[in-house]
Amino acid sequence: MPTRRAFIFAGGGSGGHLYPGLAIAERLAERDPDAESLFICSDKPLDARLLAAEGVAFRPIPARPFSPRPVALLRLLRQWGTCVRLSRQAIRELRREKLEVHVVAMGGYAAAPVVQAARVEGIRVTLVNLDATPGKANRWIARHAAQRFTSAPIAGQSADWSVVPSIVRRAAIATATKEECRRSLGLDPSLPTLLVTGASQGATSINAFMAALAMDQPGLFTGWQVYHQSGEGKGTAGPQDLLAAYESAGVRAVIEPFCHDMASAWGGADLAVSRCGAGNVGEVWANAVPTLFLPYPFHRDQHQKHNARPLVEVGGAELVEDLIDSQKNLMYAGAALAALLSDAVRRDRMRAALRGLGPADGADRVSAALLAPEAYPPDSARFRGV
Repeated sequence: MPTRRAFIFAGGGSGGHLYPGLAIAERLAERDPDAESLFICSDKPLDARLLAAEGVAFRPIPARPFSPRPVALLRLLRQWGTCVRLSRQAIRELRREKLEVHVVAMGGYAAAPVVQAARVEGIRVTLVNLDATPGKANRWIARHAAQRFTSAPIAGQSADWSVVPSIVRRAAIATATKEECRRSLGLDPSLPTLLVTGASQGATSINAFMAALAMDQPGLFTGWQVYHQSGEGKGTAGPQDLLAAYESAGVRAVIEPFCHDMASAWGGADLAVSRCGAGNVGEVWANAVPTLFLPYPFHRDQHQKHNARPLVEVGGAELVEDLIDSQKNLMYAGAALAALLSDAVRRDRMRAALRGLGPADGADRVSAALLAPEAYPPDSARFRGV
């Protein structure tokens, strides 16, 4: 009988699908040092870069998102069999090492073929849903999962879903002082700091909005400094153009395409402008940073708006629609940001509201459930989906 456990984390394509898995994996390692973790991710370069930087074992598969367009659908169908086969190989290799294997699906298109492989191999599946509106892949996975967790309340969810707080890795939770965090990022330790982040890949429309705001109303930033995680950017919204805009406006700013130290970025911030993917929302919660959320505007279901709702409803954050056009964003998002930059009392109230939410300990709760005896019934074949 297997005496050690192996967890396959299935998902990828963005930091939002990878970082929560890393958070759960690190808590599993703390609870059971003998447990192994393997990430089966997409073959996007971003996945390899993020996972290699974390020092975890991973295997990419050529998964593709669903699309009704004929060419994209044909590409998905061609790759599906390959992805399932590679995933089954990974499961069998771990079994040959006498490990009890458990698939933890973190959602998204890269998770679906891994779950299909688990069904064929009779492996138990746990779904960790991160968004308030589950996508197609998660809705399919939920039908085949023995356990279902969600870190965002789902409208009309059934009783067999377990709602947990946000899932945040320790590397994104500040432990140092504000001054120490700012100093580590090359910022002035004494100045209040605005953090701007569009998540791991940046956000072109937020970049353009911030550049336009700095040029149009440079006085808003008097006495402030900006730490801007920009992504590589496109067109005139790249890191160099952003830096030029801030410098031309006389705004103190540090621009980083990618931030490897989000704990310091959040820990040094007095205010943030952010997308509201599940990962960003969790980090805002965990670090109690007053935030102006601009949800990603191109999702058909607009799930990022719903992700942010719990923080907005308690008064810890504000949400303004991203109108994409930087001049339109100046009118609405610019006015909201100006009000927050100028009102320290209001920011203090927002911070207190976020702290009142309690700890963002979803990773602890999920890891405890994964290691519980009931997660390993003797007849694992009953989870076979064939």
